[in-house]
Amino acid sequence: MLPIRQNIEQLGPVAGPYSHAVIHGDTLYTSGLTAFGSNSQSEGAAAQTHSILDQLSVLAESCNTSLQHLLKVTIFAVDPADIPEIREVLTDRYGENVPASSLVFVKELFSPDLRLEIEAVFAVQPT
Repeated sequence: MLPIRQNIEQLGPVAGPYSHAVIHGDTLYTSGLTAFGSNSQSEGAAAQTHSILDQLSVLAESCNTSLQHLLKVTIFAVDPADIPEIREVLTDRYGENVPASSLVFVKELFSPDLRLEIEAVFAVQPT
């Protein structure tokens, strides 16, 4: 089975050699998403987390899945002090569908006002 690579129009054009999403079998892998270019780009971690989860929802829906089918997220954060805000938003948005998760602290992201980046893995129905 060959992978299906997709860019999602609602997320805007990609700025490098990558795809927003790659589906292989019954698994959807996303590239890392940030609040870059959104209204929350210069806001705090909570607002940026909401923005990223909104993007992940759009991406998932365009690939016939949803946040309910998240398997794993990897969160790249720049400041340990942001973790309570990030966790509060994640807890609210996940509900009972809590995925496996990794948290990695990084020195910085590609824009100085970005607080975090999230990449995700979803379950999907095979086509």
